[in-house]
Amino acid sequence: MTTGRPVEGLRIALGLSTGSIPLTIILLGKARILLTEDAMDVKDAEILEKYLPVIQELELPLVIPQGSSKDYSIDPDFSVKEASISEINSYLLNADRAMVLG
Repeated sequence: MTTGRPVEGLRIALGLSTGSIPLTIILLGKARILLTEDAMDVKDAEILEKYLPVIQELELPLVIPQGSSKDYSIDPDFSVKEASISEINSYLLNADRAMVLG
C-alpha cells in the first residue's frame, strides 16, 4: 500500500506479455488487493488504473493462493486461478524466468 512496487510489477508483466513467451502472474500477500475494488487505495493507483483493464482484456493468467477469495473480494473480470502453495511452488520451479518484487 505504501510502495509502487506492486503496480510496477504489473506494468512490467503487461509489457512482457506482448512477446511469444507464456506468462503467469502470481500475486501473494497483500498484492492480491490489486485484483479488488480497493486497488485504487495503493500507491501509484493512477498508473494501475491504466493497466488493469488491459490485463483483464488480454485475460492474462493470474494465480493467487487458495482461499484468497475468502479474504479478498476478487474482481471476476480477471482470469484468476486459486492454487495451493504446492502448485505455486511448481509454477516457480518450472519457470524459465521469475521476477520477484517485494
